[in-house]
Amino acid sequence: MARNRAKMTFLENNTSRKATFRKRKEGLMKKASELSILCGVAVAVIIEGEYSSVPEVFPREDVGSVIDKWDKLSQADKDKKMVNHEKYLKQRIEKAKEKLNKVNKENREMEMKELMFDCLRNKTAPCFLGPNELRDLGVFIDQYIKILSRRIETLTNNQGSSSTSVVPAAAGTTSVAMPTAAMGSSSTGFNNMIEENMNEIPNVKDFDLNRCSEE
Repeated sequence: MARNRAKMTFLENNTSRKATFRKRKEGLMKKASELSILCGVAVAVIIEGEYSSVPEVFPREDVGSVIDKWDKLSQADKDKKMVNHEKYLKQRIEKAKEKLNKVNKENREMEMKELMFDCLRNKTAPCFLGPNELRDLGVFIDQYIKILSRRIETLTNNQGSSSTSVVPAAAGTTSVAMPTAAMGSSSTGFNNMIEENMNEIPNVKDFDLNRCSEE
């Protein structure tokens, strides 16, 4: 059973605070020793508290040299990677926001992909969508068409280069059949709908979202 994570607040109970200080101090010293041994780096830890008369340091024999190197640094170099609690939390919040935005973008793309195929299956129609959905769907379709166009161009180039050594020159009537989505009997009606709408909306960029929403 997992332990409950301790709240990062000051411990009012003196006994609990003293026990926590002792345990956390030992753990910090152990982690500092492991970091120094495993990575071969100089580590200095100084702990000063109300439960000891003199500060406790790690390592006892070489902490002075690490402090001397720190003192010789310029103030700009000292502040470069220095992080207080507030700055650390801000960095964590920014990273969490970036991760959230990435997940939201991926989810939105999945929604638009499903909506696009719903339109192809006649489960919905663009006139039933709001302005925001139409805009996002238009952007997604443009990106999807670009991806498909690059894929078709790659396949065409590959087939063109291989057909010179496989297909005889006399086979002039041979054509390459592009793959189509299996939509059953609704594919003909959908293609007719596209041809009719293309006469009214020649370009996706000229599509009037306000006019569609009014209709």
